[in-house]
Amino acid sequence: MESPSSWISLRASFYLGIDKKHNLSEHSAKLAEAQINRGKKMAITTAASRLGTEPFSEARRVELRPNASREEVEQVIRTVYRHVLGNDYILASDRLISAESLLRDGNLTVREFVRSVAKSELYKAKFFYNSFQTRLIELNYKHLLGRAPYDESEVSYHLDLYISHGYDAEIDSYIDSQEYQNNFGDNVVPYYRGFDTQPGQTIAGFNRIFQLYRGYANSDNAQVQGKRSRLAEELASNKSSSIVGPSGSNDNWNFRASADIAPKQNLGNAVGAGDRSYRIEVTGIRGPGYPSVRRSSTAFIVPYERLSDKIQQIHKQGGKIVSIIST
Repeated sequence: MESPSSWISLRASFYLGIDKKHNLSEHSAKLAEAQINRGKKMAITTAASRLGTEPFSEARRVELRPNASREEVEQVIRTVYRHVLGNDYILASDRLISAESLLRDGNLTVREFVRSVAKSELYKAKFFYNSFQTRLIELNYKHLLGRAPYDESEVSYHLDLYISHGYDAEIDSYIDSQEYQNNFGDNVVPYYRGFDTQPGQTIAGFNRIFQLYRGYANSDNAQVQGKRSRLAEELASNKSSSIVGPSGSNDNWNFRASADIAPKQNLGNAVGAGDRSYRIEVTGIRGPGYPSVRRSSTAFIVPYERLSDKIQQIHKQGGKIVSIIST
């Protein structure tokens, strides 16, 4: 009877296709290796589907090559508009006709076309005029470098740059950076790099990109949190938030904690006969008084004995319960 160690060695040699004793064929070895790779690929694809990154997991980078066909040039133009404008719909009258013509004629690189879109009145109307400056910087990182800011120093640098030198210098600082050159060069359309592991990338950057990216079909101008900054608070406190699934991917994807949210631990007034208490996350509840205003999100911590009454009260106020968890 073979020993356990020899049996483990036999299994390993089977998958690697190097077992001469049993004379495994090269075809069998390749088949086993293909099955292993298929299993790994399936696991990656499943995770990408849950996170909403599946459309980008195997997507080819869009590049304008020499002697590109008309169809390839049009694909580059569509991809630049989609990525730089945050997947927002644009009218035919909004398109940059002059810049598109220069690109088609070979007189403009993809990098310069991206610069033209980012400096256009179209981009400003969507993301600059009606947004907080910190929100604009977050979106500039997303649209032009394909990632989220790593720390508060990056945001502070761009705030100072904008105040000192203006909007155009702020846009140029991304497109003329060494980071842009190393990843996109002159002819590759920017893409979401934050989903992949890359040199110099922090784990916090991976989590934070999901605060900015809300799904393949979602627009940066059509998100639950509106025009306010997504990362200002956690960058200031040097903390990393948990990953929030893309829009529609789970039951509570649309819950966003308010600034006055109750803490997760038990509170002094949340006591009952027992020692069990629950945290209820709610969105869309109407506040007291007149006029009645709906709050975007809030949370309550209640003892088990008052849980049923509190749920009924929330429903009467028009709120939607997105989760109930034990504290």
